[in-house]
Amino acid sequence: MRLNQQNLNKLIEAGGSDNLTLPSYNRDETKIGIVHIGLGAFHRSHQAFFTEKVLNAKGGNWGISGISMRNLELQKNLQEQDCLYTLAIADKTDEFQVISALKEVLVASKEADKVIARLANPDTKLVSLTVTEKGYCLNASGNLDTELEGIKHDIENPSEPITALGLLVAGLAQRFEAGTPAFNVIACDNLPDNGKKLQRGVIQLAKAISAELGSWVETNVDFPNTMVDCITPATEASTLEMVKTATGLEDAAPVQREGFDQWVIEDCLNGERPDWESVGVIFTDNVAGFEHTKLRILNGLHSTLAYLGRLCGHETVFEAVSDQQLKAFLIKLVDEEIIPTIEAPEGLDLTEYSRQIIARFENPKIRHLLEQIGCDGSIKIPVRTLEPINDNLKAGRSNNNALYYVVAGWIKFVVNKVKTGEQLNDPKAELMIETIKQFNGDAEHDVKSFLTADGLIDSNLISQTDIIESVAQAYKAIVDLADVRSGLPK
Repeated sequence: MRLNQQNLNKLIEAGGSDNLTLPSYNRDETKIGIVHIGLGAFHRSHQAFFTEKVLNAKGGNWGISGISMRNLELQKNLQEQDCLYTLAIADKTDEFQVISALKEVLVASKEADKVIARLANPDTKLVSLTVTEKGYCLNASGNLDTELEGIKHDIENPSEPITALGLLVAGLAQRFEAGTPAFNVIACDNLPDNGKKLQRGVIQLAKAISAELGSWVETNVDFPNTMVDCITPATEASTLEMVKTATGLEDAAPVQREGFDQWVIEDCLNGERPDWESVGVIFTDNVAGFEHTKLRILNGLHSTLAYLGRLCGHETVFEAVSDQQLKAFLIKLVDEEIIPTIEAPEGLDLTEYSRQIIARFENPKIRHLLEQIGCDGSIKIPVRTLEPINDNLKAGRSNNNALYYVVAGWIKFVVNKVKTGEQLNDPKAELMIETIKQFNGDAEHDVKSFLTADGLIDSNLISQTDIIESVAQAYKAIVDLADVRSGLPK
C-alpha cells in the first residue's frame, strides 16, 4: 500500500506504534500560511518538521506550499501520496514521523503563475527559502549580480521570473498593487547574515523593477538572520525500505536525518508566525554567535572531511571520520585554528560543542556523501576556511598549516574532477576549469593562478602573501605524496 491520506487515516485509526508519530490535527481545515522555496530534503527534515510539531501541539493555519525550482519527479512522487511523506530520524533509537504540514507542491519552472498566486494569497504570512548560497544571486561585493542571466531576465520580465528572488519580488509586487500586507521572508541557508544578504538582493531587484515597489519592500518585509543545523543526507533505497518496515506503507519521497536539530531565528519578526519556540526553536538577538560557531566548526569540519576524505578514497562522512588519522587532524584543526577565531555565545563550551559535532559525524546510520558536501566549494571555502585563516593572522596567531591544508585539499579535489572529466558542481566551475587548464605542474604557480583567478575569491581574503605561499606548500605536499594522510600537519 502507498502512503496517502486514505491509508494514513487507517494507520491513525490503528494507533500507529511507539516509534512512529502520526498527525493529530485536522489537515483538511488547515490553511496554507507558509510558502517554502527550495523543496529539498533539508527543508522537509527540518523547518517542516518543526512546523508539524506546532500543528500537532497547537493547530493553526500553517500548512506549507512547497516550491521546487525544477524537480518534476519530486512533485509527482509527493502528489501521488497527497503530499504526505515520512521523516526517518536515524540515531541510537530510530524514530519515524509522518509529515502532513506540506499541502501542495509546485514547480516554479513550469508553474510560475501558480507560485506567484500562492505568494500573493493573503493567507500566506511567511516565505522561507533553502536555495543554497548561489540562489541569492549576489556578486563578490554582496550586491545583486545583475550580470547573471536569470537576474537580467527577471528585470526585463518581472511577471515571469525564473529565479527565487524574482519569484519573491513578483509575489510582493502583486500584494503591493492589491494593498495586501507583505509577507515576511526567512532565509534558511548556511551562510552568515543570510537574512540580510537575501534582503539586499530582493530589495535591489525590486528597485530595479520599480523604485516605489523597492521602497515598499524595504519598509514592510522582515528578513531575519537564521542559523539551521541538522545533518540530512540524501535519501537512498535503504531509506525507503526502512520507512516501509516502520509504517507498513510505501513512501516514494521519505527523508532521513540525524536526531540532533537546531533552528535559531533573529527575534525581529513582526506579524503572525507559528509558535515555533514552543517546540524548541530559539529566537535571539545573537544569531551571529550561533551561526559563526556552527559555520566554522560544523560546516568547516564537514568541508575538511569532504575534500580530504575524498582524496583518501572515502565516500561518506562516517567513513572519513572513522579514519583515525583524519579524525586526529579534525581535532587538531578545531582546537588550534578554528576555536580561537570564535567568540562563543553565552553558555556554549566550544570544545564540548566541537566534540559533539565529531560524535554526530560518527553516527553509522547517517550515510552523508562527501561528494554532496563538496559541492559549491568556491562559495564555502572562503567563509569556512579562508576567513578563519585571516582572523588568526590579524590576531597574531599562527596558522599551523591545518587550515592551509584544507584549502589545498579543495584545490586538489577540483583538479581531480577536471582531469577525470567528472562533473564539477560549483557556480564557478567554468572559471575553475579554464584556470586549471593553464596549470604547469609547479605548485606555487598553480595555486597562485587558481586563488587569484579573477572573480573566484575575494581578493581581501588572499591579500596576505603568506596565505598563497602556505597553501602552495600544502598543495605540493598533497600532490607529491602517495597518501594524503602522511602529509597531514601533526
